[in-house]
Amino acid sequence: MWLDLSWLRGEVADLYCDDNGRPGIDPEVAIRLMLAGFLLGIVHDRRLMREAQVNIAIRWFVGYGLHEALPDHSSLTRIRQRWGEERFRRIFQRTVQACIAAKIAKGEIVHVDASLIRADVSWDSLAVRHMEAVSAANEDAEARKSRKTGKFKKVCVTDPDATMATNARNRRLEPAYKQHAVVDDLRGVVLDVVVTTGEINEGQMIVERIDAAERTTGLAVRTVTADAGYAYAKVFAAFENRGIDALIPAKAEPIRSPVPLRRFRYDAKHDILKCLRGKVLYPKRPLKYGRFFYLRARDCAGCDLASICLSKGRANKAVVVGNDYPALLRARRRRERWSEEDKQLYQRHRWRSEGYHGEAKNWHGLARAVRRGLTNMTIQAYLTAAAVNLKRLAVALLAHLLGLVLLTLNMAPIEDP
Repeated sequence: MWLDLSWLRGEVADLYCDDNGRPGIDPEVAIRLMLAGFLLGIVHDRRLMREAQVNIAIRWFVGYGLHEALPDHSSLTRIRQRWGEERFRRIFQRTVQACIAAKIAKGEIVHVDASLIRADVSWDSLAVRHMEAVSAANEDAEARKSRKTGKFKKVCVTDPDATMATNARNRRLEPAYKQHAVVDDLRGVVLDVVVTTGEINEGQMIVERIDAAERTTGLAVRTVTADAGYAYAKVFAAFENRGIDALIPAKAEPIRSPVPLRRFRYDAKHDILKCLRGKVLYPKRPLKYGRFFYLRARDCAGCDLASICLSKGRANKAVVVGNDYPALLRARRRRERWSEEDKQLYQRHRWRSEGYHGEAKNWHGLARAVRRGLTNMTIQAYLTAAAVNLKRLAVALLAHLLGLVLLTLNMAPIEDP
């Protein structure tokens, strides 16, 4: 009922030849085998097929009798390569739509988070990107600067799609991918998932993933929760434009100056900035993500804060204000007025979104990439999310059947002993 894969044969029919080659494996059987493996946390094909030989439950799930020979493990590898990640995404989307139909997901309140997945490579496969020889030969100043800007990182030779990343400053960099997931608030159904290289910032992905989740569900997102790693002005502005309430704790501005930007007052209506002494800074030279605001030198001359406000060697104050700075200010004020309902909803973010990542890693083999390459990692993420959604559907079905049984017992007449 819940796992209807009859549509799959038509979806992949163009990849098979009817009158040439060996008989193909039924596409539904292949997907059921893969899903059985992820449901049981058996993500390696060889081990899965060894288990399927003796596990009656797996044979029943894929429709094979005890006397029938199972496909070879290498067939699953070739099927993944032939189908490509887009078809696996459609399989995952079908599970989302089934959850919507079963009314265990509404798509109105969602939680967004990202998690690193260790790549399937060894430490011996890492090499240092070396540019000193090129820099010395060409006297390229920019190339020499790259050593100071962090571009001199280790790269993975055996899996170039995996990049060095870490989830904490006190932890070492590891070759990893990053999974970005959108989870529904009602029952923890995974509405959208995508995998990128490990160095991609979460703030670059959240708006795009919310749009993708809305396309999959056909429902409008009303509220989004995420941790402080997503608290960027452009993110708040994008959600404001979409009419979405963003429960994201706005980060305090990093203090790099005795007089930081947050001490200046910005008037969005008149597009002016005022310093601590009430002098007006007007916008001047535009940048890629904002604009410079300047004070004239004579306005700063004689100011009692000039010694701590002005940078060394400057006669006037200049600050950079991002394009979406007003949205960030509104988000900071909104954070101070969170209601109890808002706080409880944000607390659910941990055991909905972060809980899904923990469940996928501990129970379904997502702690480490099974195969190499971004495409293989994406397929693994889709199958894992599909397996989790099927678990949610199974629990909902069981609860529904139990409710019918209890209702029947309550309606049955009580007979005298």
